Amino acid sequence: MVTLEQVNQAVGTSLEPITFTFSKRDTILYALGVGAPADWLDKDELKFVYELHHEFQALPTMPVIYGGKMIEAIVSGDIQGIKFNPMMLVHGEQSLQIKHALPVEGTITCTPIIRNIFDKGSGMLMVTDVECADESGTIIAVATSSMFIRGLGGFGGERGSSEKIEMPDRAPDAVYSETTLNTQALIYRLSGDINPLHADPSMAAIGNFETPILHGLATYGFAGRAILKHFCDNDAARFKGMSVRFSREVYSGDTLTTEM
Repeated sequence: MVTLEQVNQAVGTSLEPITFTFSKRDTILYALGVGAPADWLDKDELKFVYELHHEFQALPTMPVIYGGKMIEAIVSGDIQGIKFNPMMLVHGEQSLQIKHALPVEGTITCTPIIRNIFDKGSGMLMVTDVECADESGTIIAVATSSMFIRGLGGFGGERGSSEKIEMPDRAPDAVYSETTLNTQALIYRLSGDINPLHADPSMAAIGNFETPILHGLATYGFAGRAILKHFCDNDAARFKGMSVRFSREVYSGDTLTTEM
């Protein structure tokens, strides 16, 4: 059980900065985890998965993976003793602001911050920021996550906004569909999110899912690639950010359609 006192003490908490050293191999592995290239002969996306390409670059959505340590801290109860079954955590929303291009290799220092916690009745909604800085200390990206923890509501906190995102009443400017691999979740988890919910059928069953589900951040990466392809000419430097709300589960092998 969570108390309002625990929640009030947690809001505004900054966790210890976490330093990640990543290689070109890690950059390529992330790209493969979010579906690049759509076709192995796709010359436009080869630069995201081939280190000898003259334009080799990281996909701009890659900084979202560095929020994984924040989730580990939440699950382990490091935040004011708030504990729960990790199978009950669902990623609700994700935003990313890109301030500078991510290098293809190097060291990133990430500072996780608990921005807010809301009582949704049936569960708790925790909003977190992860500020990512390069080796010079310059912040290159800020990833904001909203995580819904089922069964942890009812502590008497603020409910928060119930804002509904209105879709434009017109045809999309572009539509892009892509079928994920049956092993997509197993590939994506190699970039750091090793929650067994995405690999172990028995763990998925505890969360009331038919089979292991695909990571929300993997689908985020697929949508990011669609935007990058259609509106940024596959140039990561032109991509400044995106925000999504995860409305239902996705399974490896599903077809994802991005309407833009």
